[in-house]
Amino acid sequence: MRRIDDRDTCRYLRTKGMFVESEPDPAVPETGSGLCWCVHTQNQLGPDGRVADFGRCTPERRCYESK
Repeated sequence: MRRIDDRDTCRYLRTKGMFVESEPDPAVPETGSGLCWCVHTQNQLGPDGRVADFGRCTPERRCYESK
């Protein structure tokens, strides 16, 4: 299974799961919180006014920056 932070998403996208300091349990499926925010704006919208999440913060956006 691919970890959330391994996806090709913007380096400025954050989730609360990124701040949990524990090893993942392979017996528990990864669900994610579904809540993301942009470091630039500190809310759910990126600097371009569009929603910030794993499916949308990709190289096609002008505010995207690779990891």
